[in-house]
Amino acid sequence: MTSLADRLYLAFDPGITPKGGGLPGLSVLKNVVSSINMFGIIAVVGALAVSLAVWAWGHHTGGHQAEANGKKGATVAAGAALGLGAANGIVAFFSALGSQVH
Repeated sequence: MTSLADRLYLAFDPGITPKGGGLPGLSVLKNVVSSINMFGIIAVVGALAVSLAVWAWGHHTGGHQAEANGKKGATVAAGAALGLGAANGIVAFFSALGSQVH
Protein backbone atom coordinates (compact mmCIF):
# COMPACT_ATOMS: atom_id res chain seq x y z
CA MET A 1 0.00 0.00 0.00
CA THR A 2 1.39 3.41 -0.91
CA SER A 3 1.53 6.30 1.50
CA LEU A 4 0.19 9.80 0.86
CA ALA A 5 3.75 11.08 0.40
CA ASP A 6 4.38 8.50 -2.35
CA ARG A 7 1.20 9.54 -4.15
CA LEU A 8 2.12 13.22 -3.94
CA TYR A 9 5.56 12.40 -5.33
CA LEU A 10 4.01 10.59 -8.30
CA ALA A 11 1.75 13.56 -8.98
CA PHE A 12 4.70 15.99 -9.14
CA ASP A 13 4.93 17.92 -12.44
CA PRO A 14 8.57 18.31 -13.47
CA GLY A 15 7.66 21.12 -15.91
CA ILE A 16 9.65 19.75 -18.85
CA THR A 17 8.55 20.82 -22.34
CA PRO A 18 10.33 20.54 -25.70
CA LYS A 19 12.19 23.71 -26.60
CA GLY A 20 14.18 24.45 -29.73
CA GLY A 21 17.54 26.18 -29.50
CA GLY A 22 18.52 24.71 -26.14
CA LEU A 23 21.47 22.72 -27.46
CA PRO A 24 23.92 23.49 -30.25
CA GLY A 25 23.60 21.48 -33.42
CA LEU A 26 19.80 21.28 -33.57
CA SER A 27 19.71 22.59 -37.14
CA VAL A 28 22.40 20.08 -38.15
CA LEU A 29 20.42 17.23 -36.57
CA LYS A 30 17.25 18.32 -38.39
CA ASN A 31 19.20 18.41 -41.65
CA VAL A 32 20.64 14.93 -41.07
CA VAL A 33 17.24 13.41 -40.22
CA SER A 34 15.65 15.10 -43.26
CA SER A 35 18.40 13.67 -45.45
CA ILE A 36 17.89 10.18 -43.99
CA ASN A 37 14.16 10.49 -44.71
CA MET A 38 14.86 11.53 -48.32
CA PHE A 39 17.32 8.65 -48.72
CA GLY A 40 14.63 6.26 -47.44
CA ILE A 41 12.05 7.62 -49.88
CA ILE A 42 14.47 7.23 -52.81
CA ALA A 43 15.25 3.66 -51.71
CA VAL A 44 11.52 2.90 -51.53
CA VAL A 45 11.06 4.13 -55.11
CA GLY A 46 13.74 1.67 -56.21
CA ALA A 47 12.23 -1.16 -54.16
CA LEU A 48 8.80 -0.45 -55.62
CA ALA A 49 10.15 -0.49 -59.17
CA VAL A 50 11.93 -3.82 -58.60
CA SER A 51 8.89 -5.34 -56.90
CA LEU A 52 6.58 -4.30 -59.71
CA ALA A 53 9.01 -5.74 -62.27
CA VAL A 54 9.15 -9.06 -60.36
CA TRP A 55 5.36 -9.09 -60.11
CA ALA A 56 4.98 -8.52 -63.87
CA TRP A 57 7.70 -11.05 -64.72
CA GLY A 58 6.12 -13.68 -62.46
CA HIS A 59 2.70 -13.04 -63.95
CA HIS A 60 3.83 -13.34 -67.56
CA THR A 61 6.04 -16.39 -67.03
CA GLY A 62 3.62 -18.29 -64.82
CA GLY A 63 5.94 -18.09 -61.81
CA HIS A 64 3.40 -17.91 -59.04
CA GLN A 65 6.04 -17.59 -56.31
CA ALA A 66 7.71 -14.66 -58.08
CA GLU A 67 4.32 -13.04 -58.64
CA ALA A 68 3.42 -13.39 -54.95
CA ASN A 69 6.80 -12.01 -53.87
CA GLY A 70 6.39 -9.05 -56.22
CA LYS A 71 2.97 -8.31 -54.75
CA LYS A 72 4.35 -8.50 -51.21
CA GLY A 73 7.28 -6.26 -52.12
CA ALA A 74 5.00 -3.68 -53.73
CA THR A 75 2.74 -3.67 -50.67
CA VAL A 76 5.68 -3.29 -48.28
CA ALA A 77 7.18 -0.51 -50.41
CA ALA A 78 3.86 1.33 -50.48
CA GLY A 79 3.56 1.02 -46.70
CA ALA A 80 7.12 2.24 -46.23
CA ALA A 81 6.43 5.24 -48.48
CA LEU A 82 3.33 6.01 -46.44
CA GLY A 83 5.28 5.76 -43.19
CA LEU A 84 8.19 7.88 -44.40
CA GLY A 85 5.94 10.55 -45.82
CA ALA A 86 3.77 10.70 -42.72
CA ALA A 87 6.55 10.36 -40.13
CA ASN A 88 6.66 14.04 -39.20
CA GLY A 89 2.88 14.28 -38.93
CA ILE A 90 2.60 11.07 -36.90
CA VAL A 91 5.21 12.25 -34.39
CA ALA A 92 3.62 15.71 -34.19
CA PHE A 93 0.17 14.19 -33.63
CA PHE A 94 1.25 11.88 -30.82
CA SER A 95 3.46 14.55 -29.26
CA ALA A 96 0.49 16.93 -29.15
CA LEU A 97 -1.68 14.12 -27.79
CA GLY A 98 0.90 13.31 -25.14
CA SER A 99 1.18 16.93 -24.05
CA GLN A 100 -2.54 16.85 -23.17
CA VAL A 101 -2.05 14.12 -20.55
CA HIS A 102 -2.11 15.57 -17.04
